[in-house]
Amino acid sequence: MRGALLFVLALLAAPTYAFELKPFSASYTADWKQMPISGSAERSLKKLDGTRWEYKFEASMLVASMKEKSTFTVEGGQLLPLAYRYARSGMGKEKEVDHDFDWKTKQVQGHDRDKSVSLPINRGVLDKAVYQLALQKDVAEGKQSMSYQVLDGDEVETYDFRVLGSENVRTRAGLIEAIKVERVRDPTQSSRKTVFWLAKDWDYLLVRLHQVEKDGKEYQIMLKEGTVDGRPVQGRLD
Repeated sequence: MRGALLFVLALLAAPTYAFELKPFSASYTADWKQMPISGSAERSLKKLDGTRWEYKFEASMLVASMKEKSTFTVEGGQLLPLAYRYARSGMGKEKEVDHDFDWKTKQVQGHDRDKSVSLPINRGVLDKAVYQLALQKDVAEGKQSMSYQVLDGDEVETYDFRVLGSENVRTRAGLIEAIKVERVRDPTQSSRKTVFWLAKDWDYLLVRLHQVEKDGKEYQIMLKEGTVDGRPVQGRLD
């Protein structure tokens, strides 16, 4: 009897939030801390058909621009990338990447700059855009640490994350309660730092991102306005 009671209590204590992908669009300010210029960024997710979705991210400044797009599908609650495209220009750092995923043959083909990419893959491997949606899903479901296998260039790398706690973020859309998450890197291997703030009341939409590059330059995007499933994002006004 006591064991049954403990089992019921455990079920009641378990997180019951079931994350569901919803279309969103968001615009951001984009700033380099060491440069006296600002830019803008756009991020969106839309459904293409029954199981296929398209994610886009674009950022531009006076001297540089970046575009990223991923088409993926959802099977059994799992995100499976189908095609990934990335292009960066300006500041002498041009780069283009294209990856096409074939889950029947478990192969990915494409290019990273001028280098051909041909790798075997297993279910669970994500591209550099879709992992961000997987991160939103896992944080929404209450996970405190996450690990993903991500196709990065011409190899699959492990991306680790941990939740740092809750923090209010003041945006142009108001004051938004967010979950702060950082990418975990080995400091002996990389000095880069990446921190995400995901809006707790808005399907964990990205409201702020702060990144420190290897050379110490700092980059940040901050939410200006957005919609989630057709609802305008609105924070507190105080």
